[in-house]
Amino acid sequence: MPETKQQAKKFKVLLEEKGLKYTYERKFIFEEVLHVKEHFDADRLYERFKKKGLRISRDTVYRTIPLLLESGVIQKSVGEGKREFYERTSGKGHHDHIFCIHCQKIIEFTCDEIERLQEKICADYDFKLIFHDHRLFGYCRECQAHTAEGAPGFARGSGAVPARGFMPRAGGRAKRGPLTVKSGGPLGGE
Repeated sequence: MPETKQQAKKFKVLLEEKGLKYTYERKFIFEEVLHVKEHFDADRLYERFKKKGLRISRDTVYRTIPLLLESGVIQKSVGEGKREFYERTSGKGHHDHIFCIHCQKIIEFTCDEIERLQEKICADYDFKLIFHDHRLFGYCRECQAHTAEGAPGFARGSGAVPARGFMPRAGGRAKRGPLTVKSGGPLGGE
């Protein structure tokens, strides 16, 4: 069964389990998400419907996104500002993100070790994982090179300022592991 049909089936099954209907609006939201190639937020998705003249409310878009997340049609992603960003999972499969809070570069990666650890942690706590959101925020190599001391933080007077809505977080460096990396520019830029 093609991936799109599988996702539609999973979405419909989830709706049925929750006692919800596969309405005209949910059908159009599902189908539109499959056509979005970049990272998006709920407002951008709503604007796509508005431009097409479809009568789908912003509230319906916001209420449908968690259902699309839970069914695996979309996953959380990163983007500019403080809003929540998403992307479709078809074609790429599950992956995680590293986000430069200065230049907004996005690096998509997969790491089997992280996935195994998540499964182990869930098993240890007898927890059924539906989806997860793994995003790392910091400074890319190029932005670190623009500072006198490097990350974390920029040197005073360097003129470099973190992107709107993001502040550096304190914490240790992650141990490097086997990663599959796919790099993009701001908002995915594939």
